[in-house]
Amino acid sequence: MAQAWHRMTAAELGRGIAQGSVCPVQLTEAALEAAGRHPASDRIYARLTPERALAEATAARERARAGHRRSRLDGVPISWKDLFDTAGVATQAGSKLLAGRVPGQDAAVLQAATAAGLCCLGKTHMTELAFSGLGANPSTASPPNINDAEAVSGGSSSGAAASVAHAIAPAAIGSDTAGSVRLPAAWNDLVGLKTTPGRLSSAGVVPLCPRFDTVGPLTRSVEDAALIFEALGGGATDLEGAALSGRRLVVLETVAMDGLEGPVAPGFEAALTRLSAAGAEIAHRAVPEVGEAVELALILFATEAYGTWKEVIEAAPEQMFANILERFRGGAAFSGADYVAAWQRLDHLRAGYQAAVADADAVVMPTCAITPPKLAAVLGDPEHFAERNLKTLRNTRIGSLMGLPGLTLPTGTPSVGLLLQGPPGSEERLLRLGAAAERALA
Repeated sequence: MAQAWHRMTAAELGRGIAQGSVCPVQLTEAALEAAGRHPASDRIYARLTPERALAEATAARERARAGHRRSRLDGVPISWKDLFDTAGVATQAGSKLLAGRVPGQDAAVLQAATAAGLCCLGKTHMTELAFSGLGANPSTASPPNINDAEAVSGGSSSGAAASVAHAIAPAAIGSDTAGSVRLPAAWNDLVGLKTTPGRLSSAGVVPLCPRFDTVGPLTRSVEDAALIFEALGGGATDLEGAALSGRRLVVLETVAMDGLEGPVAPGFEAALTRLSAAGAEIAHRAVPEVGEAVELALILFATEAYGTWKEVIEAAPEQMFANILERFRGGAAFSGADYVAAWQRLDHLRAGYQAAVADADAVVMPTCAITPPKLAAVLGDPEHFAERNLKTLRNTRIGSLMGLPGLTLPTGTPSVGLLLQGPPGSEERLLRLGAAAERALA
C-alpha cells in the first residue's frame, strides 16, 4: 500500500480504508515520508504537521476498526494552502508581512474537514497574499510545475496543486478569488473546483477580496472534488448515472476564445470533439456583458484587495515582492464612489449574463488562454510578469466576476484545462456534469 497510494484517488483510498486494505496511519506515514524525501518538498510545503496528521490518522484507524467512520474520506490525508488558519501552527499566506502569525483556532472549513475525518498533512506554499495567478513567489517559494520543472505552477494555490500533482498528497484545499484553484489545477493536469462565494465558510481564511474569495479542492478526480466539497460543508452529490447525452454546453465566444496560445486552442477543440461524441450538444455564443464586466476587473479586485491590506502593506512595503506590491497599490487609484458604481454595474451585468445563458447546462471555455511561462522569465522582467499574469487570469476571472462556480478538468493536452461554469449555487449539478465530461475526456 505504501508504494501504491500515490497513484490512487482520495475516494479510492477511502474505499480501501472502509474495506480494511488501507490503514490510515500507514497511509499518512507514507504521505509524510514522500513529502520529506521529495526533492522539491521545501518549494511545495511551507510546513508539515506530522504530529497532528498522525494523531488524526490514529483516531481514524480506530473508527474504521469499530465500523464508525465519519465520512467516505475518513482517514485520508490532504494538504492545506497556507492561508487556512491552523491552531497553534503558523499561517502566513506566503508573505513576510505575516511572519510569526500563529492563529488560535482552525479555519471553519478545516474544522469541518477534521470532523469528517480528513487528516491535515501540512500547509502549502502560495502566491504572496494570494494576489497573482502565476505562482511565482521569491519571498517564500515558487512550487514546480508537473509538466515543466522550469515553469510556474499557477497561483495562487501553487503548492496545493504541486502537492497533488507531485504525488505527495492525495488531494489539497485551496482558495480561488479570480482563478487561484482553477489555474494551478489546469496547469498541473488536475481537477479544480471553484465554489460560489459564500457557499463554503471563509471564517479563519486569510482574505484577499472578501466579496470574491472562495474555498475549493484540487484533486485527481471529480469524485474526489465532490466528496471533499461535501466534507468542507457543501452538499452531497450523487454522481451515479451522470451522462452528457442531451446536455447543452455553450462555448463562450466573448473574450474567452481570443488570442489562445500554443496548444490551448487545439487541446480545447479536441476536448469539445470528445464531449460531442459522448452526446453533448455544443453551441457557440457571444455574451456582450462579459466584455464589459472584464473592463471592471481592475477597480473591483485591486480596490478591494488594497482596502483589505493597505495598513499592513504600507507599514512595511519593503517586505513585499515588488510585482505584487504594485498590483495591490493599483487599487489606490480609485475612489469609493468609483468602487460602488462598479459593483452596481456588475450586478446589472450579472443579471444579463444569466439571462443570456439560461438554456445552457454549462458554459465552457479553455481554463487559461496560455500555458505556464518560465519562472525565470516572469521573475526577471516586471513588465513580462504583469502581462503574463493578466492573460493567465483573463478567462477564470470571468466566472469570478459573474459570481459562478467553476470546474476545470484535464483535457489530455498537458497544462490545458477545460472549464465548466454553472449558475450560482449549482455545485452539485456542475460536479455531476463534470463526472460525465471526465469520462468522455479520459
